[in-house]
Amino acid sequence: MELETQLMSKIMGDISNNRLALPTLPEIAVKVRDMVENPNSTAAKIAVTVGSDPVLSTKLLQVANSAAYNSGKPVENVQIAVTRLGAVVIRNVVSSMVMQQIYQPTKDGKTRNRQKTLWLHSTKVAAISHVLARKFTRLKSDQAMLAGLIHDIGAIPIYNELASINELNDDDAAVERIVHKLHNLVGTAILDAWNFPQELIDVVANHEDFDRDSGDSVDYVDVVTVANLHSYIGSNHPLAKLDWSEIPAFKKLGLTPEESIAAMEEASEEVALVQQMFS
Repeated sequence: MELETQLMSKIMGDISNNRLALPTLPEIAVKVRDMVENPNSTAAKIAVTVGSDPVLSTKLLQVANSAAYNSGKPVENVQIAVTRLGAVVIRNVVSSMVMQQIYQPTKDGKTRNRQKTLWLHSTKVAAISHVLARKFTRLKSDQAMLAGLIHDIGAIPIYNELASINELNDDDAAVERIVHKLHNLVGTAILDAWNFPQELIDVVANHEDFDRDSGDSVDYVDVVTVANLHSYIGSNHPLAKLDWSEIPAFKKLGLTPEESIAAMEEASEEVALVQQMFS
């Protein structure tokens, strides 16, 4: 426990002094974000930027033609995808797609397996968040999807930090305690460094604050809180044992826990389709 406490103190100190090695947002995501925020940008210009990355442009076409987004004729080129989806949706979808690079395992052994598990969990929460936002709120479903995808992003630097400390890295329970304690703080630092909007930073900081009640209006924290809990149904994770009836986020969505379970069972195919976009 002493080593565990020392490591947590070190990471917190590294965050405070900007010494912690944080992941870098890929350049293409920064370019697309800057273009979307530029009032002089056109769909053609955005399409050229996205098209400069063959993997991303192929992925974007798959997304544009997926059941989650395509309600008309097949989308055959990136410019049509940008025009049909809209610049803001493109920004969020591109950010979501490049997250796979961030979550890509960089270590071997247990760290690699943990990062793979984290990616699968994050895509599941992203898919559930997308569906919850679309069906039960007026929030942007693509923003909710991105929020779900990044909610646990703070775990990545922690896993990497632990990889070289065998005594801790081999202790699964210790790793989970450290991640649980610090991942929201680390994740907030990452999104601050990336200049992400406050509503997404709030998700990373507060998605496990189950007493949180921000008022009458539902927000992305509420959506991801509920989606995260749904992702653990049927597992042995501690969050699967919570009493959902006492969690304000469900009421904010206008659902009882039972109604939310029924709704997600009914939408299971849609959730699977959205999650499949990240496979």
